[in-house]
Amino acid sequence: MTKNVSVAIPLLNRMTTMLEQSKEENDRQFVTALGRGLSLLAAFEHDNRLTHQQLCQMTDLPKATITRLIHTLTTLGFLRLTEHGQYQLGSSAVRLSATAWSRHDMIAAAEPLLRQFASENEVSVNVATEVEGEMRYHACCRSPARLSVNLQVGSAVPVARTAIGRAFYATSTQARQAVIIKNLQEQLSTEDYDHAQTALASAAEHYEKYGYTISDGEFSNDILAVAVGVYDVATGQYTYSLNASVPSANWEADEYAAMIVPKLQALAERIGSGV
Repeated sequence: MTKNVSVAIPLLNRMTTMLEQSKEENDRQFVTALGRGLSLLAAFEHDNRLTHQQLCQMTDLPKATITRLIHTLTTLGFLRLTEHGQYQLGSSAVRLSATAWSRHDMIAAAEPLLRQFASENEVSVNVATEVEGEMRYHACCRSPARLSVNLQVGSAVPVARTAIGRAFYATSTQARQAVIIKNLQEQLSTEDYDHAQTALASAAEHYEKYGYTISDGEFSNDILAVAVGVYDVATGQYTYSLNASVPSANWEADEYAAMIVPKLQALAERIGSGV
């Protein structure tokens, strides 16, 4: 699942440098408070959870300033306090990044590939990303075979009960996984949340072992779907997941996975690399 990518200058380092340059150049148009707040968010680029003290050390900002920034960002939903007294990126940060992903040129470039794949393999194929506990569809190509669920761009489906949601969770960073779990905890009943946690943990193990996730009648009782993550080489992240679904009456799950998964993985690689 891990990809080899070139080492980039950490976002926090670059932003700190720009903050210092604006101060040296006495740039009156530069809003220092905003820059500091964004730098605080940049500290989470490679860390799931950070304490108040760690944020002070990483940003080299005064303790009182960090306290005010944390309060503001938490109030606006860009940070959240964990039960252990650490901070994580909040739902507002996730929604904003998901919006940016949805406008990514990758989707436009992927659409002809999806149409070709759906036609050649007689499957429905879709690309989605997670937004506040649901998978939001950004590209859809339907199979000639009739499916009971008609999903379109903008449609949302559950994370834990769909192959596409499970693949996204399985390939997400620990920080993103924690945000997904938090969203589910806030939205689901205790019983449904427990089921979701179990399903996602099992899916992550399955993905680690086999390189894909599966949903056989769990979202809709007559739909069989498998899914893989889409690794974007431009950002060095798994930004989407990709599924292929068929009527479950037409296939046995193992036979379908053996047939379609290698093709789906190749398609995901093409989409992510922009080839």
